[in-house]
Amino acid sequence: MKICYFAWMREKMDMAEEELTLPTTIKTVADLMDFLKKRDEKGAHAFDDSSLLRVAVNQSFANFDHPLSDSDEVAFFPPVTGG
Repeated sequence: MKICYFAWMREKMDMAEEELTLPTTIKTVADLMDFLKKRDEKGAHAFDDSSLLRVAVNQSFANFDHPLSDSDEVAFFPPVTGG
């Protein structure tokens, strides 16, 4: 699985993207977020408040209950407004 981090998520995670072999316990975006939050201090800080995050799976907006597979690309980013 490819995970991409944008805007302040990139800064908090100290990387733009990473490759991850999906553990069998991770079935949804929420599971992935929980895994990343518990993995290390950077993840704990970045995923501290999920209300500040949006997610896309395979370049389409998704909810936190969206199912995942090893071949997915998941992107995390803050809410964006236009003007």
